[in-house]
Amino acid sequence: MIVYLDASALVKRYIAEDGSPEVNALITQADSTVTNLISRAEVAAAIMRASRMEIINREDALQAIKVFRSEWENLQRLPVTEATVARADSLIRNYDLRGYDAVHMAAALIWQEAIVETITMATYDHNLWNVARKVGLDIWPDHLKS
Repeated sequence: MIVYLDASALVKRYIAEDGSPEVNALITQADSTVTNLISRAEVAAAIMRASRMEIINREDALQAIKVFRSEWENLQRLPVTEATVARADSLIRNYDLRGYDAVHMAAALIWQEAIVETITMATYDHNLWNVARKVGLDIWPDHLKS
């Protein structure tokens, strides 16, 4: 299975929360895992936001970022290109996605078209999850809690 992880899924690998064990199992089971370059900033920001909100303490947040950085090289990273941003623009108009969500969706779709294999989009964002299903990506998890 080829898995594209958006930041909402990827961050669960570094902060223990609902879905973390499932994300770790998915990554272990995947033949390959990919994300977009923007995930580096998004995941770091989410970890530090969790610290500010006192979900985790600052020391744990800094350790989580250290682990994330050490694993970053193991992920396939798709670049943000003009083609990706143009596709994201179209997705925003058609599906009312937020900017970075549209970039993730565009990257996953472009990758799926390039390798001619079905990609599984791993996301915990309800809107992105619903759009992924509409545009022909496999979705994970199979359902999201409201």
